[in-house]
Amino acid sequence: MQVLETVFWASLLLGLYPYAGYPLVAAALASLRARVAPTGATPRSVSVVISAFNEAAVIEATVLNKLQQDFDGTLEVLVASDGSDDGTDEIVAAIARRDDRVKLFRQHPRQGKTAALNQLLRQARGEIVVFADANSMYRPDAVRRLVDAFADGSVGYVTGKMIYVSELGTPVGTGCTAYMRYENRLREIESRLGSVVGVDGGIDAVRRALYQPMRADQLPDFVLPLAVVRQGYRVAFVPSAVLEETTLEKGDAEFRMRVRVSLRALWALRDNADLLAGRAGALFAWQLWSHKALRYGSFVPLGVSVLAGVTLAALSPGHEYLLALIFGYGVCAAAGALGLRLPGVTHAYYFALLNVASLVATLRFLRGEKQVLWTPRLG
Repeated sequence: MQVLETVFWASLLLGLYPYAGYPLVAAALASLRARVAPTGATPRSVSVVISAFNEAAVIEATVLNKLQQDFDGTLEVLVASDGSDDGTDEIVAAIARRDDRVKLFRQHPRQGKTAALNQLLRQARGEIVVFADANSMYRPDAVRRLVDAFADGSVGYVTGKMIYVSELGTPVGTGCTAYMRYENRLREIESRLGSVVGVDGGIDAVRRALYQPMRADQLPDFVLPLAVVRQGYRVAFVPSAVLEETTLEKGDAEFRMRVRVSLRALWALRDNADLLAGRAGALFAWQLWSHKALRYGSFVPLGVSVLAGVTLAALSPGHEYLLALIFGYGVCAAAGALGLRLPGVTHAYYFALLNVASLVATLRFLRGEKQVLWTPRLG
């Protein structure tokens, strides 16, 4: 029974390490590092790029939001319509006729967001390229805050702070907002430590000279920052550049989105195995393993810990509490899935959703599946 108990605790700790252990160690290391204040010049030209598929309901507000940014340099907004057929093109074209800073590009047939971004980057003229989603509403100073970070010559990519708002307060929406707060805090720690590992893509910026075209099946939010790190630059987090976005409120849509993101991230990890092996240094390799690779695989040790705990509780007197803990967590997760709106319940449900999504994505990855196209806000 001693071996089984060791397996239980070791598996549990390994499964929780990417979520709890890594942030604590990273925070401790970050506190030992001192950064020199940037002294370089701030870039003065920006291209905001937006990929849109059937976004007629939100695209006008999004484009106008970018045109009205508090930025005193040169700014252009480039929109790629990825086979839209709902009037998105006509709305953007009408804005472009009124304001020559806006340009519309049509991608047909539909090829996906990554291919659209490759097209837009060939047209962009700004020294800095800002990536916005078709429904991304920035605070008025967001672009300026992003650009100011490039005064630090070591910075090649910048990500802002995404704040998810759950308008309905559903368990999945509440869980998503809590998870985003956790991710923002972790990115702040990673930025002080050296380089942020993962970003969201809705409020990001890159030096145009560092952009590298990607395959249509690659995940821009993950692959591009890694390409910047490979070129010797840092990815920085700017919490003062804020994007507010509504969450997905339905569990099935959130689950599909998490499976899609996890699947594309697994392919990105495979494509960037050299960074996992230390090409960009041991520190970043440890960050990449901890924040991404081990997190996407957490369902394995967590599953082993559940099996070990149930077996211990059944065969060894004094370990019944393990069964109670496992059963209690399962009840909370199930209650969240059924719509019970209590903080601990929603967190348990969302944590389970993340790990089951990683399991499904891993199975699809092992079968060689890739996903290029999807419907925004339906997962």
